[in-house]
Amino acid sequence: MTEIRNVAADLSRFKRRVVVIALVVLVAFGLLASRLVYLQVVRHEDLAEQAESNRTAIVPVVPNRGLIVDRNGIVLASNYSAYTLEITPSKAGNLEETIDALSEVLEISPRDRRRFKRLREDSRSFDSVPIRTRLSDEEVARFAAQRYRFPGVEIKARLFRNYPNGELASHVLGYIGRINQAEKAAMEDWEDEDLANYKGTEYIGKLGIEQSYEKTLHGLTGVEQMETSAGGRAVRRLAAHPATPGNTVMLSVDIKLQKLVEDMYGERRGALVAIDPKTGEILAFVSKPTFDPNLFVEGIDVENWKELSESINKPLLNRALRGTYPPGSTYKPFMALAALQTGKRGPSVVVNDPGYFNFGGHRFGSPEGNIGGVDMRRSIQLSSNIYYYSLANEMGVDLIHDSMKPLGFGQITGIDIGGEVRGVLPSTEWKRNTYKRPEQKKWYAGETISLGIGQGYNAFTMLQLAHATSIVANGGIKFKPHVALAIRDTVTGEVKPVEQAPGQNLNVPPANIGVVRDGLVAVVNAGTARSVFAGAGYQAAGKTGTAQAVGMAANTKYNAKALEEHQRDHALFMAFAPANDPKIAVALIVENAGWGAGAAAPIARRVFDYWLLNQYPSEADMAAIQQGKAAAPIGKPRVASEVAWPPAGTQAAAASAAP
Repeated sequence: MTEIRNVAADLSRFKRRVVVIALVVLVAFGLLASRLVYLQVVRHEDLAEQAESNRTAIVPVVPNRGLIVDRNGIVLASNYSAYTLEITPSKAGNLEETIDALSEVLEISPRDRRRFKRLREDSRSFDSVPIRTRLSDEEVARFAAQRYRFPGVEIKARLFRNYPNGELASHVLGYIGRINQAEKAAMEDWEDEDLANYKGTEYIGKLGIEQSYEKTLHGLTGVEQMETSAGGRAVRRLAAHPATPGNTVMLSVDIKLQKLVEDMYGERRGALVAIDPKTGEILAFVSKPTFDPNLFVEGIDVENWKELSESINKPLLNRALRGTYPPGSTYKPFMALAALQTGKRGPSVVVNDPGYFNFGGHRFGSPEGNIGGVDMRRSIQLSSNIYYYSLANEMGVDLIHDSMKPLGFGQITGIDIGGEVRGVLPSTEWKRNTYKRPEQKKWYAGETISLGIGQGYNAFTMLQLAHATSIVANGGIKFKPHVALAIRDTVTGEVKPVEQAPGQNLNVPPANIGVVRDGLVAVVNAGTARSVFAGAGYQAAGKTGTAQAVGMAANTKYNAKALEEHQRDHALFMAFAPANDPKIAVALIVENAGWGAGAAAPIARRVFDYWLLNQYPSEADMAAIQQGKAAAPIGKPRVASEVAWPPAGTQAAAASAAP
């Protein structure tokens, strides 16, 4: 049977559906329109900024690090540019597989792998770590052709620090290295402005001048606005604010004098500090052996680190700053000055020296033997142990301490190189605070006796001994030792001296200085240093010293040949010249070399000849000094200003010889 449809009802339903659909479409378009208005009008600026940021990137521009030069403008630290291959561990997947694949494209040595592993331990997973440095143009092109295979691996152009003279003055300059986690944590406490200036910086000064003047050398970070592709690669530079290079730090050190001293030490260990007593400027700051700071710039490899850190000669120890030694007989002039200052003994008081001193049932001996009666001047000239044993007993440990403290013994000098140690200037309070057991805390009178000849608990740095020598040389006026002389602005070229505190007058009567100076002059003219300074074109004043490296039983005769090399006595010397108008003061030690007159004083003589007379040792003389067999100069000295520079065998020499 045929169904009869209700056309009117169907039409009504259709109309209702059309209306509903129309309303839905209208609402949808309304929502789209409102969303469009919201995005295009309400959030226009915000979204435009986000779009721009997706299209562009703000990249920090790390500044060129400032130069370090010596007092004559010779470059000691500079920069060079090179390409590095770097891996970001968080993006690279399996690191071992990535490195193995890279080694098929570029040469990656086992040393490169070990260094990468060590650097990675000090880095976060999203930090890029170099696996290869100093890539050639050919290697860059080879990797670029296959870059798509290595996510998280990229080539970067970087500036590297360069020390063109290699090991020379390494303990003064220090070195730079990658910022480690501890340093990053410490930087979080910096001012916001300083922290922002290190955006993009991955290397920082670690030791020496590089560390002390880090912010001066670093410069001001710039920025570049780069247009980037969808893959995040830079396409072109849209805008830039260039970085400002770091300033140049000019040192007071004369690098030619530094080289001369390091050469004179040869393979021996020791330290020397030379100071201008009228300003506190450090003229030479030597610690031997040295190390090559270039090894640390890219991250030192395991083999080199092990060789340096485990060597019995301790090349990483800054002996001038951190090595402490008993001063031996070089302490006697300062003991004499202390006696005069405290009124404990006058210059004309005669003390009989029979070659021994009895105290508390113990006999303190003297290698000089029976030298008879000596006053203060002769006690310095003849290095009378008995005179100073008795003086120490009369003064007592605390008065000795209070007299030596103003001269800088056992104190931080404040030199502008970090890591200085205090050493030990003993006192009853020091012993109470140092030892734990009650019987150890007590100071015994017998312990005071050996202090008078620079032994016992006395332990000072060569910087402290040189500082004290410069104070005496300068008539009791004390200047803080410093290595940085001036800062040269890289942009303007303006040179500004590094501000220094004025000298401190210790109010030492000239007569007291005169007595000590006369004794020191007598050492050079008629005492233990007379053969070394024979024929010198100036009058020097100085004191030789010998200090025990290991303790010896009472009444045991010293025999160097019966001891291991590291157990033999140290050789020391302190001096200044010219005696009546000092322009340079020196203190030095040659470890385990025996008598100060034989090993240490000849080095000081050549330092004075260089500084005062423009003389440089002959080759024969240099060989004799290195062997500890020199006295007065051998052969005709060379003219110091005419000695070839840069030194042979250094990067600087190779660069100057290149066409």
